[in-house]
Amino acid sequence: MLLADLTWTDVDTGRRTVLVPVGSTEQHGPHLPLGTDTLVASVVAAAVHDADPALVLAPALPYGAAGEHEGFPGTVSIGEEVLHRVLVEYGRSACRWAARLVFVNGHGGNVGALRSAVTLLREEGRDAAWLPCAARVPGVPADAHAGRIETSLLLHLAPDRVRADRAAAGDTRPLREVLPGLRARGVAAVSPNGVLGDPAGASAAEGRTILDAIAADASAAIAAWELDPRWGKLLPPGAAR
Repeated sequence: MLLADLTWTDVDTGRRTVLVPVGSTEQHGPHLPLGTDTLVASVVAAAVHDADPALVLAPALPYGAAGEHEGFPGTVSIGEEVLHRVLVEYGRSACRWAARLVFVNGHGGNVGALRSAVTLLREEGRDAAWLPCAARVPGVPADAHAGRIETSLLLHLAPDRVRADRAAAGDTRPLREVLPGLRARGVAAVSPNGVLGDPAGASAAEGRTILDAIAADASAAIAAWELDPRWGKLLPPGAAR
């Protein structure tokens, strides 16, 4: 059920849940492509769709709120306000025929717009939600951007797009310590190479494990359809409230 391949007579009005990957076009260090977040969101949404072919998979939205990365060439940010409007209008239109709408998010900078857009859509009576492309995998250290997690994912998904010879650690401090400077001056001010973490130890095998965990959490969250009322995001069963 790929939305772009359907005709209007193929769409079962009022009964389908639509998955919309939401990514970003932004720097991911010197070794990962600008489309990393969009690729990850698209593949996660596709895996969820494969697990339940009754879901409808829509084309990805490849631009997001990425102003913190604008110190690097290639980044294109539409900003939080515009992204909010895009998501709201998307939801208003799609929910004329879809029963439910799920934004599958691949970029942390999109969260503010997703939260506000989904809240508004739900206040208007539309059954919308979002979920992050994230999961905790034992033995894989958490990082924020273009570090081991995303490098492993890309080594699994698109190894030909990884410039492994350019991979290097950036700012490896915990995100809570990096955020004040990042929010005030952007990523370039805290990490000249754009990496928040360390890609060392990344592997394609680890990337597959991470992807499987993300997709499993996403599928379970959609099946359960329990929302965090503060954030409008779907929660996997057993997740902390």
